[in-house]
Amino acid sequence: MNTMKFICPLIVVNSIDVSRKFYEEILDQKVQFDFGENVSFESNFAIHLSTHYSKLIDNKPISKGSNNFELYFEYDNLDELVKRLTDNHIELVHPLREQPWRQRVIRFYDPDFHIIEVGEPMENVCFRLFNEGLEIEQISTLTLLPVEFVNESIKRLTPKSTE
Repeated sequence: MNTMKFICPLIVVNSIDVSRKFYEEILDQKVQFDFGENVSFESNFAIHLSTHYSKLIDNKPISKGSNNFELYFEYDNLDELVKRLTDNHIELVHPLREQPWRQRVIRFYDPDFHIIEVGEPMENVCFRLFNEGLEIEQISTLTLLPVEFVNESIKRLTPKSTE
C-alpha cells in the first residue's frame, strides 16, 4: 500500500549563511543535514537558497513578507528569548502577549521576513494558571484543553518533595 508521508516545511531564504546563523544562534536549532543550498534542522524544517530553489520551480516569482505562514516553536523561558531578540535587534511582529487561551507568545521575523512564533508549552500554561490559583475546571475552560491534560501537566510539573 502506498502512503504519503509529510516530511517537513521548507522555507526559501536569500542567504543560507545568514538564515542558518539566525536559526542556530537565536532559536537554538541544530543542523541535521547541510546540502549547501538546502539545510535541514533536527526539529524537522528546512531552509533552501532562493536562487537555487527558483530554478527548481522554473523561475517562478518568489515573494517575501506576505505574513501568511509561520514556523511555530515552544520554549520554556520566553523572558530570556525576548532579551535575546532585543539584544540582536530582531524585528517583532508583536511583543510578548497572552493569547485568549492564556498562552504567552511572541511573533517576530526571521532574516527573510518569515513569521516565527514562539509560545510557552501548554503544559506550562496549565501549571502557571494553577499556581495563580485557578481551579482545574477553570483552566480547562480557559485553555480549551481536556481536564485530563490539565491534571497531567500540573502533576508532571509539580516539584517532587524531598522529604
